[in-house]
Amino acid sequence: MADTCDILISGGGIAGLTAACAFALAGFDVICVDPTAPVTERDAEGSDLRTTAFLQPAQTLLQRCGLWDRLADHAAALQIMRIVDAGGELPEPRVIKDFNAADLSDKPFGWNLPNWLLRREMLARLSELPNVDFRPGVATTSLFTRIREARVGLSDGSRVTAKLVIAADGRDSPMRDAAGISVKTTRYGQKALAFAITHPMPHDNVSTEVHRSGGPFTLVPLPDYQGKPSSAVVWMERGPRAQELRDLPSEEFEAAMTQRSCGVLGDLKLASRRTIWPIISQSAERLNGERLALMAEAAHVVPPIGAQGLNMSLGDLGCLLELAEARPEGLGDAQMLQAYHKARYNEIKLRVKGIDLLNRASMLEARPLRDARALGLNALYSLAPVRRTLMQMGLGVK
Repeated sequence: MADTCDILISGGGIAGLTAACAFALAGFDVICVDPTAPVTERDAEGSDLRTTAFLQPAQTLLQRCGLWDRLADHAAALQIMRIVDAGGELPEPRVIKDFNAADLSDKPFGWNLPNWLLRREMLARLSELPNVDFRPGVATTSLFTRIREARVGLSDGSRVTAKLVIAADGRDSPMRDAAGISVKTTRYGQKALAFAITHPMPHDNVSTEVHRSGGPFTLVPLPDYQGKPSSAVVWMERGPRAQELRDLPSEEFEAAMTQRSCGVLGDLKLASRRTIWPIISQSAERLNGERLALMAEAAHVVPPIGAQGLNMSLGDLGCLLELAEARPEGLGDAQMLQAYHKARYNEIKLRVKGIDLLNRASMLEARPLRDARALGLNALYSLAPVRRTLMQMGLGVK
């Protein structure tokens, strides 16, 4: 006999866990499954050492879910987004431009938290909610839909009947594939190294992207670690070079990353192991199927530039939640899911394209093109209305 629920969420990553919490608090019965048990300790094997910067709209959603009170003390504020162009002959800053959140509001742009910690606190919050059934180590394997319900097969041999299936199960989404929804994928030949560091100079709540070639080198503030200023690093490079860097002895790697950072925070020291991730762009041809909604990386994948990825995902969640609460009797029906696709598809397409262009610009190798990139940064920054609009678009409030 199949279990029944209002919503089955395929995927227990950060987006899926947030969705489980949000829909449970809205009064829906939720089952959330994920094939991998979450790792919730920083230095444990398999822990996700990437970080997530929650921008202002995302923080509002986390507050609504009762999650923010758990996260606030662990978060580092992002007050300034600094862009450094270091595309000259030597790896040193030649153009530095600051985008200050104070130009828009009295809040920071966002708050940065480690992914392993997010999983820990989100699972603790879900354990407080009686209408959420989280099943780690269980994957979705099949999808059968009718006008009034969806039936989902699970890897433990059980079945779930739900009014709505939310595919938050990643770039290789099994639910998206089961629904026959195709994706467009762009491969850049890049990989991203993700790790934590300490440094002698305080970050002063400044998130810094250093552009030279191969992709941006991004330093994102974290709370102090073992009494020292700390940041998360995402270092994007061409694939072979990224592999070489990952395999360097620690001292050589620290020298290389200090040089690549242009020394903006002094000599950088590793404070975690190094992890590596492939960089792609991807977007689904549509966000809905019968009784199915795609969100997060099942719907769209972007390079880690401008803190857009997870914040786009929470934009998906906010839209789905609003539609479900407006017509709870229509949960998962064609009207709701068509409205979701219409509300999100064009914005997602625009953001995926915009981040694609930014990434291509950051990869430039030829000096004349790198010079043109620096001129473009100067030109955009010098126009105050354009600068303000760019900041608003980055936050997702325009």
